Amino acid sequence: MHAHGKKGRKFGRETDQRGALMRGLMCSLVKYQTITTTLARAKETRRLMEKLVTMAKKGDLHNRRLIIARLGDLESATLLIDVIAPQIKRDSGYLRIERASNRKGDNSEMGTISFVDEISLEPQSVEKKPTTKMTAKKEAK
Repeated sequence: MHAHGKKGRKFGRETDQRGALMRGLMCSLVKYQTITTTLARAKETRRLMEKLVTMAKKGDLHNRRLIIARLGDLESATLLIDVIAPQIKRDSGYLRIERASNRKGDNSEMGTISFVDEISLEPQSVEKKPTTKMTAKKEAK
């Protein structure tokens, strides 16, 4: 038997719980730029988040809607697309995982996941272009 359709870690959870866990980790990563979690969760978060950052770098409407759907949080999606993605200069490998000390309670391996590039949360000022000839004429007067 082959394991078709069995990609990814299960974490001993049902599908909806697993999806909520990943959405929460990805939103936290976008908001705080670094999070500490178990090593397995960090590796799975990196796998999913790398794809979202690639979509955010494209920045068109279709990818924006996909990111909003996958994150489930409009604020995090906007932050990723408008602030974080323009500051990333590389084509892939946006995130790094560093091993941390084992958790005190159950001795599970911990890891810190963060963006490789330095990211400032200040929105960069982008000069907006007039959308139509009429607005350009009004601004010229």
